[in-house]
Formats: sequence, structure tokens, C-alpha cells
Amino acid sequence: MELDFVCTRAGRSADALTRRDVARALLAVPSGVALVALPDLRRAMEAAGNPLSALFWESAKALLGAVEAGTATLGEIQHWLESTGTEPIAMTRTYFSWPDEDERGPVAVEMYDRLVAHLEEKVAAGEIDPDALAAGDPAAREAYEELQRNWLESPLPDGRVPMFAVTDEQDEALFAAWDEEEAFALAELRRVVAELPEPPLPVDELRAAAGRLREILARDGYPGNVLRACGGLEDGVPADDAELWLTVAAGVAGPVSDLPEEDDTLEEFTDLDGELRHEDSVLASLCAIEHTDWLAAVAALARRGPGVLASPERLARMIVESEDVVAASDDPEDVAAVENLFTAVVPLWKELGAVDGTEVLTPLGWWGLPKALERAWTVEE
Repeated sequence: MELDFVCTRAGRSADALTRRDVARALLAVPSGVALVALPDLRRAMEAAGNPLSALFWESAKALLGAVEAGTATLGEIQHWLESTGTEPIAMTRTYFSWPDEDERGPVAVEMYDRLVAHLEEKVAAGEIDPDALAAGDPAAREAYEELQRNWLESPLPDGRVPMFAVTDEQDEALFAAWDEEEAFALAELRRVVAELPEPPLPVDELRAAAGRLREILARDGYPGNVLRACGGLEDGVPADDAELWLTVAAGVAGPVSDLPEEDDTLEEFTDLDGELRHEDSVLASLCAIEHTDWLAAVAALARRGPGVLASPERLARMIVESEDVVAASDDPEDVAAVENLFTAVVPLWKELGAVDGTEVLTPLGWWGLPKALERAWTVEE
């Protein structure tokens, strides 16, 4: 590792290199290589008229030594890098965090580079003291964090607020990935259903289930409040039995709305020692189930038909053994996590009559669950 390597990585001449440039180059090679190269690199920087500081080189030797010994943590490495004075803080005290370097979109890259340039200006102006940061001065660190927080939350000349510009881009990417997964799952579901005979509509079961469902939806508390939120039915219910049943069943796979807020909701969510209401926990579990898990579970039930056990444990095994999704993990902890999520689903399916009291798939569930899942994933034009 030579000075030319550092200059090439940073895109700067030796006399313009910053501590961050050198630190990132040192971390880009094996720690043993960096330790061996450290003395020669220091002399080359001095010869180039850019000696940095003795404290920087001492801190680099100590950090790299800890890395080589296997005792350095990722947090310690990041903290040392931030102590160069021009490295953005990975996570601020207001919980803003930068995406990993290989996951940044164009906006995040732009804002990150803008902040680095801003910090370099502050170092040049003497408003940031890298040696104080490297020495672990609490006041210097607090000022460094505050300076970055202010920049992230202040509008740029074009009106964009860096923090929100980055998080908005992340949200857009997340929504796009979600839509792509949903479209793929929908296509696979339709492929599976097309290969199977059309289940008959159990008219009497549907009528009875819709009647019970209307009574449940009219009651306060669980499960009525969760099912209303799932189906987005706070303003009324469909008159048609099939429409009502499919609306609510689709909502279980893709909840339409949140639970109504109550006066103590904020207090509950900010009480870190407390527990979520059962309803909140159920809705959170429904939202956490992945498209592939829904696909694997419902496809398996559609193939097996009425009489198959649809308990949370059995559904988790069906998902692991499914040929309709890419190798679901069969790690016991992962299987248990999926099973736990479906403990929120099966009781709601019971209320719908999709499974019976012994958690066995009914003719109504065989007829309706694939249709409900398709509805949940179909975007209305």
C-alpha cells in the first residue's frame, strides 16, 4: 500500500488528502498490510507537505492493531473513522442513519458527498478539531454531532432538506421493491390457481359466515376492531355476502387501515417497558408476513383442499417445504418466527369460517382464500 493508492482512491493529490481519505484507504486493505505500510505512508505524507498529526497516526496504529488482533468492534472502527472530522456520523441522536454505501441511491450519494464537503470546509475554518475528536473529547464530539444534525435538518438553497431527501428516496425504493415482490407473488398465485380445479362456492357456509362476520364487526374490541381495520370497513360493510367475506379475508393478508387511535395510544407506544395491546400486536404480525410466505401457505392449502390442517405450525412447515417460493429457510428459529406470525392469522381465519375450530381448512376457506389473496395483491386502476 503506497501513497499513490490513497490518492487514486480519494481522487486527490497528496497535498490535498484529508485524514478521512487516509483512514478509508487504510481500512480498505487487510489490517496487516495497512500496519506494515503505515510508517512509509506517514513519511510520504510528510514529504508531500501534508503530515496530518502525530495523534492521527498514533490512533491509526492503535485501531489497526486492534483490528489485526480481532478485538476491534465495528462500532469502534466507525467511531475512529468519524473522528477524522469529515466522516458523516452513521446514526445521529435523532435516529437518522445513512444507508450502507452499496445501498445508497443517487440522492443519498449526493447528500453524503455534500456533507463531506461541508465538514471539510468546517475543518479548514477551524470549527472542527480532528485531534480533539481523536482524543475522545466529549465536548468536541457533541459539537461535531450537533453540526451534522443542523446540516441534515436545514434546507439547501434548492429547498431540499437533506435528511428528508434521503429518507424519501429510501421510502421510494422500499415501495418499489414491495410492489415488485407483490406483482411476482400475484403472478405465481394465478399460475398455481390456474392449474387447479375451481372450488365450488359453498353457498350455505358463506351465508352463515357472513352473518357471523357482521355480528363480529358490530362489536367493540378484538377481533371486530382488527377485522374492520383489515377490511377498511370503519364506514360501513358491503351488503353482498361474498363481497364482504372477500374484502375482510383480503384485508387479513393486506390490512387496509390502522386501528383507530385512542387517548392512551401514544403513551402505550412510548412506554418501552409496557406491552402492545393484543390488537396492535396482531395487526403488526399481519403486516410482517412476507409475500412469499402468504403465497406458499395459500398455494399449499389450495392444492390440498378441505380437511387439511392449517394450524400455525403446519403452515410454517408448508412454507418451508413449498416448491412455489425460493428456498425458504428451514432454520428452526426462522420456522418458529413464521409460525409465530401465523398465530395472528389462524384465529382470524376461524372468525371468517375459513378454518374450523380444530384449525382444519373448510370448503369456504378452500374456495375463498386464494381469491382473497389475489384481491389483496391486485392494484385497482
